[in-house]
Amino acid sequence: MMPLAMMGAGGSGTIRKVGGSDETKRFLGNLGFVAGAKVKVLSGIGGNVIVDIRNSRVALNADMARHILI
Repeated sequence: MMPLAMMGAGGSGTIRKVGGSDETKRFLGNLGFVAGAKVKVLSGIGGNVIVDIRNSRVALNADMARHILI
């Protein structure tokens, strides 16, 4: 497993685990970042990423992207 922040542009995978506080997990879950969801990195700069998840584009800062394990 590796954090989403480390995945390069064009990389894809399945979310294995979402970490962080309960508030962080709830926030990411509401955006669709749950275990088993497929995600594709469209762009990544300095750990900040833009991803395609469930046919939506979502931008995450490096701190949030580190909580999502692929």
